[in-house]
Amino acid sequence: DCVIFGFDFNQLNVLLVERKLEDKKTGETLLDDWTLVGYHILENENIDNAAARILKKMSGLDHIYLEQFHTFGNVNRLNNPKDKLWLSHQHEGFSNRVVTVAYLSLIDNSTVSLTLKERNVKWFPVNQLPELGFDHKAIFDKGLERLRDKVRSEPIGFELLPEKFTISQLQRLYEEILGTEFDRRNFRKKVLQMKYVIPLDEKQKGVKHKPAQLFNFSREVYEKTKMERFDFSV
Repeated sequence: DCVIFGFDFNQLNVLLVERKLEDKKTGETLLDDWTLVGYHILENENIDNAAARILKKMSGLDHIYLEQFHTFGNVNRLNNPKDKLWLSHQHEGFSNRVVTVAYLSLIDNSTVSLTLKERNVKWFPVNQLPELGFDHKAIFDKGLERLRDKVRSEPIGFELLPEKFTISQLQRLYEEILGTEFDRRNFRKKVLQMKYVIPLDEKQKGVKHKPAQLFNFSREVYEKTKMERFDFSV
C-alpha cells in the first residue's frame, strides 16, 4: 500500500481509491468508503517492484519517489465488519490474514493526473479525510509522521514541487507538511543560504500578481554539500 502525497501549491493532499460495493441483484450500495492505493504482490515479484508497478500503472511515470516505511501485520486488522463484507465479495486469492508493507510516495499533483481503471481515485486534503477502510487511517498517520520527520533533515520536499518553483511556494509546502507558519523574511534568508537551491534567470508567467523569481533544486549540488546542516525545524 502506498501513501501517495501531492502538493497543489495550496495544500498537502493524499491520493485515495473509492471502495464501493453494490448488490448485483438490487443495485443497493452495501459499502462506500475510501482506501489507500495498493494491491497484492505477484508471486514472482519483489516488494519494491510491486510498489513501483502500482505507481507506474496509475501515472505512467518512472522514478517516482518511493520509500518503504513500515509493516502492518496485526492479526485482527481485517476483523471490521465492512472489511469482511468486502473480502466476501472479492475473487479468490484474498486471505483473511494480510500483511501490508507500506510505502511513502511523493508526487507533484499540480501537473500529474493519476487514474485507475474501473476505480475512482481522488486527491483529498490531509486534514479532510473521508472514512477509510481496513486500517488505512493508521497507515496514513504513520506515513504522514514519516514525511514530517524526513523533511526536517532531508530535501525530499522538493519531490512535491515542479522543476521550477518560487520561494513562496516552497514555504507554503513546508508549512503544510509541518503544520506551522514560518516568518517570510527568515524563511527566504534561510533558503537563499542553501547552495543547492539555485536561483534562475526566470520569473513566473501568467500570474495576476507581481511575478516572482523561480528557483530549482540541484540534487548534484546537494550531494556535494550535504554535510552541511539541512533543517526546516524553525
